Order: sequence, then structure tokens, then C-alpha cells
Amino acid sequence: MAETRDLVIVGGGPAGSATAIALARLDPGLAARTVLLDRAAFPRDKTCAGGLIPHTLSILRELGLELTVPAVQVDQARVDVAGERIDIDSPGCCWVIRRREFDAMLLDAARGHGVEVRESVRVVGARRDGDHVVLETEAGPIRSRAVVGADGSGSLVRRALVNDAEGWIARAVMCDVPIASNGAPARFEFDFRAVLDGLSGYAWSFPCLIEGRPHWNVGVYSLARRGEGERLARLLDARAQAPDAPRKAHPIRLYRGRERISAPGVLLVGDAAGVDPLLGEGISFALQFGQIAARVLADGFATGDLRFRGYDRLVRRSPMGRKLRRLGFAARMMYGPAGPLFFRVARLSRRAQITGMNWYNGVAH
Repeated sequence: MAETRDLVIVGGGPAGSATAIALARLDPGLAARTVLLDRAAFPRDKTCAGGLIPHTLSILRELGLELTVPAVQVDQARVDVAGERIDIDSPGCCWVIRRREFDAMLLDAARGHGVEVRESVRVVGARRDGDHVVLETEAGPIRSRAVVGADGSGSLVRRALVNDAEGWIARAVMCDVPIASNGAPARFEFDFRAVLDGLSGYAWSFPCLIEGRPHWNVGVYSLARRGEGERLARLLDARAQAPDAPRKAHPIRLYRGRERISAPGVLLVGDAAGVDPLLGEGISFALQFGQIAARVLADGFATGDLRFRGYDRLVRRSPMGRKLRRLGFAARMMYGPAGPLFFRVARLSRRAQITGMNWYNGVAH
């Protein structure tokens, strides 16, 4: 016989944990009737550069949290474009964490807010049963009035209950390289030079701490999911200069404003709904998705209407949704035929550089 719940959140990463935390602050009773499932046992590794822009820290504070895990503060951005290297001084423009520690911090906070958390529980299927959803898990079925899909780019919840189209998928490959110094540099690096050779993306180096030791997290991002494996591997090798470093690759689902991210009884958040197309950044958006979803859930359970018909539009018209759409436009500009002109303007205008960086980081709107 299936267990019965009011709400199940599938996925314990930033989007799922933020949904649980925000919901507990809005409706503690509903949060107490919620269960959060994740297939992993935390802390677990996550393939991600781990950059937190200033706006991310603001959202954490809105959730009643502070950053309590090791982080490298970044005070300078270095950007390589065709023919020029640009250094931008911007104290506190980013904090680089390791997702293993950051995600565990958020999940512990969700648990501390009264949400039941079950780790090492894999959801293997999902189906509708009247006005409920039945999740088939390796620990047994759960029948729920509502489900939040926070289960990543390859979301089973999305495919089974909302939208099984592949969508807009990018790709990233990365590795970690030890730094032969006593501390991590206070600088991150973006390299767009390969755009002129046909790459629809960029390479990066982010300073980080792994077990207290300074490293570079080095990676390459491409809007093209297929046919770029050899190029990405070559660019990563050239930048990392560490042939023995283990490589990690993963697909990244990108946000499209007109793509469905809800269905009756089901909301998608975070990577399951889509991330920033320009840089592939997802953490700040995951937290904001969680805030929006929590409000919709609280309202839906209060009124008894769990069809969530306004969620897609609410996301699309929110400041987060508008930013995601603008980033989608910028990605098509930067990585398309207009790319050379775009980078020419970026090279020549210091004001445009600083304005763009501040806007992206949530320092100025």
C-alpha cells in the first residue's frame, strides 16, 4: 500500500532545499506534511564550478541563512577575448564554494526547518492517479497531492509528468587542478577566444578549496550538446595542463520562457526547469525558483486549487524570469554570427564591462 503525503519534493540540491526552506517559513504546517527525497547520501559530489554571485548571498539571507561553508572570495574578473585581455576589479564579485559542502548545508537547513528528508531514496517512476501523483521509489510508492521536480537537468518528474521534449541542452566538461601556492587566487577567469573558432561557449578557471588546499576548477561550456566532445576535451586539456586530472562532463538544461515547467499537481524548479543559457549558472536561479514555488504551493494548498495554472507565467514575468530571457538573448548574440561585434564593443567600453558584470551579479538592475 502506498504511503500518502500532501507534498513530495524530489531532489535535495539547492532548488529542492530552497523550496522546502521557503515553504517552512510561509506555511510550517504544510512543510511538516512534506517529504524531500534524494537518491544520494549527503554530502555528495556535484559537477559544478560553484560560483555564488552577490545576489545569491542576498537570497540566502532572505531564506534566513548565511554562508557557513569554506569559500574563496573573488575580487577580480579576467576575461580573454580576441586580441585582448581585460581585468576588471570588483571586490566581492563572487564566492566560490564546493557543491558537496554547500548543498549539504542547505539540506541540513531544510531538515532543521521541520521538513522530513530521506536520503538514498531513488525515484524510479511517476504517474498520475486521479488528482494525485504516485511516485515509485526503491523504498516503495508514495501517493502525493503535489510534487516538486527538483531532480536536475534530466528530471524524471519533468519527463513523466510535465514535458518529455528534450528541450535546450548545453554541455560542460571540467576538472580540478591543484595550485602550487599557499592560497587560492582572488580571481576568476573567462576565456571567450574560441568563440571566433566556432565554439558556442567559453572556458573558465575558478579558484576553490578542496579539503583546504587551493585548486583551479577548470572547465569548458558549449551550447551545443552534441558533436563538441573532441573540441571541449582539447580546450580543457590546453587550459588545465593536467592530463591526469579526472574529467567530469554533464548536460545542462537551459531555460526557455515558453516551455512548460508545470502541470496539475506538479512544479519544476532549478535545473529541471532550466538555468542561465549564457554561462550555464544555476545556483542563484535555483534558490529563486524555490522561493517562487513555495509561494505558489502555499497559496495552492490554502485555496485547495493545486492545478498551478499561473506558475509558468509567474516565473516568466518575475525578475528572475526576465533575467533568464535576457540571458538567452545574450547567448544567441555572443555565440552566434553577431559575436565578433558583441566582443568588439565589450573590449572597447569599460563602462559596458562594469555595467554588464554588475547587472549579472545582481548588484545593479
